[in-house]
Amino acid sequence: MKKYLKLIRVKHYIKNLLIFFPLVFSGNLFNINKLLITLSAFVIFSLSASMIYVINDIRDRDKDKLHEKKKNRPIASGEITVNKAWIVVFVLLFLSLVLNFCVNKNFNSYIFVLVYILINLAYSFGLKNIPLIDVAILVLGFLIRIIYGGYVIDVNVSNWLFLTVMSISFYLGLGKRRNEIIKVGKDSRKVLNYYNESFLDKNMYMFLAITIVFYSLWTVDINTISTLSKYLIWSIPLVVLILMRYSMNIENDSYGDPVEVVLNDKILTFMILLYGIIIMVLLYL
Repeated sequence: MKKYLKLIRVKHYIKNLLIFFPLVFSGNLFNINKLLITLSAFVIFSLSASMIYVINDIRDRDKDKLHEKKKNRPIASGEITVNKAWIVVFVLLFLSLVLNFCVNKNFNSYIFVLVYILINLAYSFGLKNIPLIDVAILVLGFLIRIIYGGYVIDVNVSNWLFLTVMSISFYLGLGKRRNEIIKVGKDSRKVLNYYNESFLDKNMYMFLAITIVFYSLWTVDINTISTLSKYLIWSIPLVVLILMRYSMNIENDSYGDPVEVVLNDKILTFMILLYGIIIMVLLYL
């Protein structure tokens, strides 16, 4: 069982917490009905994401065998056969579609899941080799999560919050590309031959800067103040420190994977949890 949990990358479900953002930042966290719907949406997207991860691992198994870290993945290492991996793919797809139907019978709710699956399949089958498009697809995946989270509970996502998620997603994606070049070289991924450290450095820190700007503008927006809290502005220093701490990891000995960076840095994890507690206090007490 452990090898199958590793195959579907359960720890990467942390990315799907974005689905909870519309629920939390709309003040509906304790609305039981909307909370249950959001929890279901989280499971649906987690299953869909796992399916994509497995397909990617099937396609990249030969390359992964040559990678110093990816060679330990279940398919590349031979722990799980390709045939068994395909069975996992179809089971995950079936479960995600059935659960989505049970939660929301409106056909539009399928669109988000299907679009996410299709763009990631397109990524896996070739778009990942096109510079900038590869990063844009990763960003789109994050944006779909937050939009879907708002849609299922009938809540509009703030424009400033949307822009904040977009910009930080670009920062994370470019940072990962940067550290892949440094750690394993351009030969590890075809698209890396189109990038260089200077370009990635300049653009990732541009997006880091505008992330702080967008978040700050969200906290002082008149709609945010009137519907949520006028004290959210005091969370800005902690957000800046979190991003600085993350950047320290990127500049040091890291592969740049956002999940790995967060989970392997206890101080960063604590700071993020502290931010969550502060937001809960400001919004709900």
